[in-house]
Amino acid sequence: MGRAEPTGPTGRLRPESGPESGPRQFLTSSLEPDQPERPHVSSSLSRMEATIFWTLVLIQDHLLRHVWSALPPPSHVTMDSVNMRHDLRWRPPRAQCSTPLRYSVQFQGEFEATVLNGTWLDSPECQDITRAHCDLSLDLGSDSDYNVSVRARCGSRISSRAQLVAPFNRKRTALTAPDVTASAAGDALLVSFDRAPPAASVEVEVWNRDDAREQVLAFEVSAEQKQLHVTDLRRGATYCVRARLLLEGKMHSRDTRDQCVLVAGPDAPWKSPTTGVLTLLLMVGVASALFWCVAQCRAHHYCRRHFHKEALPRSLLLDAPVATVVPREPDQEVCADVRVVPKARR
Repeated sequence: MGRAEPTGPTGRLRPESGPESGPRQFLTSSLEPDQPERPHVSSSLSRMEATIFWTLVLIQDHLLRHVWSALPPPSHVTMDSVNMRHDLRWRPPRAQCSTPLRYSVQFQGEFEATVLNGTWLDSPECQDITRAHCDLSLDLGSDSDYNVSVRARCGSRISSRAQLVAPFNRKRTALTAPDVTASAAGDALLVSFDRAPPAASVEVEVWNRDDAREQVLAFEVSAEQKQLHVTDLRRGATYCVRARLLLEGKMHSRDTRDQCVLVAGPDAPWKSPTTGVLTLLLMVGVASALFWCVAQCRAHHYCRRHFHKEALPRSLLLDAPVATVVPREPDQEVCADVRVVPKARR
């Protein structure tokens, strides 16, 4: 193999002639000292640094204007639904505001999402409100899934919208047992119930307590009816009542506690005699009390002292002297002759 020898003061290697001169020439060129920097490379670096600097300035300005100074949205948006009453609740954003925070609520059902191309509707009762809850019972009126959102406003600053974690369907409402009152009305049973949503129905069970639920009368009435009249019951028997709420025949609440009422009938044998005897005893007692009070007051010193008798005027007494009044004749004019006699001198 040939060997390269240094020639000249630069220390460059000069390759020998031969078949291996190609690679050695590449090695020689890589060992050459660096060339001086060219002017266009320096100008390119300066332009790149300026571009990066101004980009960072613009990003910082955007963050200051639109992100760091923006009003944060409400948090913990939840739906509280009981007996078909849907209350949307949220927590106010943690931000300082010189004016009261105001909120606006929107909703979107399946119809708005599919037919109206994703339109959001404003809740009429929940626009620019200051409370942190909203009643959406009238707005969420179908059995479809609803997306609900709320946003806050502080002066001119408006937050982004905060939505429910999952769509809401009113079928998931919580049903509570209704308030039921049972009373006897003659030979019938009157069942009254309250605190029931209008869209639900009430299932009522009535049975004779002595029959151990062998024959149960089941009734299903609308919650708007408020009362149930059960007739053709056995007189003198005790009937029990139990009720629960039903929603579209699928959802139901827990049962109410049993209420038992005695059905006596309108013509019970004890009703008329007992009423007459009690009325007579009451009248006799009242009359006896009055006579006793009058007798005691006439003989008792306490009654005489506090209830003394006022004396009659003398003119009203029978033995008083009676003055006779003689009518006076009318005055008449008296005429007489008068003669004047002079007095004799002395």
